[in-house]
Amino acid sequence: MKSTKILNILIAIIAIIGGFLFIRIFMEDTETIETNVDVANKVVSPLIYYSTYLFYAAVIITIALSLWALVRNPENLKKTLGGVAVLAVLLFIAYFLSDSEAVYNAAGKIEPGGEEGSSINHWVGTGIWYSLILGGIASLFFVWDLLKGLVKS
Repeated sequence: MKSTKILNILIAIIAIIGGFLFIRIFMEDTETIETNVDVANKVVSPLIYYSTYLFYAAVIITIALSLWALVRNPENLKKTLGGVAVLAVLLFIAYFLSDSEAVYNAAGKIEPGGEEGSSINHWVGTGIWYSLILGGIASLFFVWDLLKGLVKS
């Protein structure tokens, strides 16, 4: 019960600080914010920094709690590592299916950075193949679930 109270107080403090920073923006004239860089930096920048730090904190806390839950439950850790291994194998397959041929624009010229043999081309192709493979697997499971639902009816 005490930890819930502390969490509620923490959420209230975060909301009050965010609300205060947000209200400061509305206290300034819109045209002044758009034209005067010093005013924009004084009023808008703190809210952006605050939001960015809250985002970083949320990501770090989420990852830490997820890892903590995995460490505390070895059975889930095995399942997770198995899933990551399957994804790694699929990425490996996608990497070898992709190519690094030159990328041409509509005028028939090679795009900057799109030269043949470029690692960027290879990884973009890998991403496309990876998406296709995962989409195909998802589609198969969707059809399987649909057929399973029809048979049960």
